[in-house]
Amino acid sequence: MRRVGRRLLPLLFALFVCNYVDRTNVAMAALQMNRDLHFSGTAYGLGTGIFFLGYALFEVPSNLVLARMGARLWIARIVISWGLVASAMMLVRTPAQFYALRFLLGVTEAGFFPGIVYYLSQWYPTARRARAMSRFVIAAPLAAAFGNPLSASLLGLDGRLGLRGWQWVFLVEGIPSVLLGVVVLAMLTDSPAQARWLSDAERTWLVERLRRDDEASAAPAGDHPLRALAQPVIWLLSLAYFLRLTTGYAYLFWAPSIVRDSLHATSVATGLITALIACLAAAGQLAVGFSADRRGEHALHAAGCVMLCAIGCVGAALLPTPVARVASLALVHVGEQSFSVGFWCLPSLLLRGGAAAAGIAFVNSVGNLGGFVGPYTAGWFQDATGSTRGALLVLALPALLSALLCLVLRRVATAARVRR
Repeated sequence: MRRVGRRLLPLLFALFVCNYVDRTNVAMAALQMNRDLHFSGTAYGLGTGIFFLGYALFEVPSNLVLARMGARLWIARIVISWGLVASAMMLVRTPAQFYALRFLLGVTEAGFFPGIVYYLSQWYPTARRARAMSRFVIAAPLAAAFGNPLSASLLGLDGRLGLRGWQWVFLVEGIPSVLLGVVVLAMLTDSPAQARWLSDAERTWLVERLRRDDEASAAPAGDHPLRALAQPVIWLLSLAYFLRLTTGYAYLFWAPSIVRDSLHATSVATGLITALIACLAAAGQLAVGFSADRRGEHALHAAGCVMLCAIGCVGAALLPTPVARVASLALVHVGEQSFSVGFWCLPSLLLRGGAAAAGIAFVNSVGNLGGFVGPYTAGWFQDATGSTRGALLVLALPALLSALLCLVLRRVATAARVRR
């Protein structure tokens, strides 16, 4: 398993860093772009959120293609195409162009995250899956820790070669994705049975261990991939993820502006503060991954994390001092990022085979609609009230409901194991 980890996880980590930077760097670019292009809070919120409409529409088809074609070719296609669109964001001049390219970025990225979640379930036994997941999803907060200061420094190139700073952000940060797409073609292996970089004994052990996990699963065998989407547990998972992302993406796209305005910080200081918060979130993910595997309590850990997110929203809205509000904002990010570690172990425990591929994609696609609702809600509240405090209070509610649904899912998983 150490050999598997060394082969797969660094590459998957790097891909997710680029994925996260390319979908969220608009938050730092907005520090200049909104002023240059005269975008209102509502227009910016709609543009950031519309990404998730394109993303949601193509998630399930993309994961079904991946399950049939194999991860190597399909992940390479996804990564190269989103990198090209991410760089093309530098050409935006009007709100309509902003909406169109953000929508297209969602279309090209569709299937990446659920594809990797499904892919990891094909390589890691159940008892090791949360730790592997934590070492993959840790890329998201670390991408913010690396990406926000990088974006801030690229904003400092304002005027070089006739380009605005925000244009440099989009141009430079899209290129690594294209290059990594080529690396995927050379490095990724579709399944353990094809892993010639494992010895015969290692390969046989891993295939047999995964087979035993599959036979011991509480999930029904032989479900048609699309028929699995009608199962109530899929809708519970989807709703819990939607509610978490409603709050989480509101944080991601508005945190730099909230930090800057609360502390009257420069762009560079804002990038460093949000980077520090992201490092705390990464530490939280590793701790949750270790604890969830050791205790076998993935749903309970997810519930606790998203509850922390709700508490952070309330504190960021109501605490009296700017430093206390920013500290509470950090709890939002730590909670919503750590949630993913335990949560994404649940679909592969409740579904098998092609049904797992379709189910994971469906949960991610429906859930990511929260990425449209959250930023748009925050933008609307800012325009209507002149402050994001009201939005933060409203966004605490979906986080709280997500925690309650995770507890329901815990009971569902326990009942399924008992029936088995």
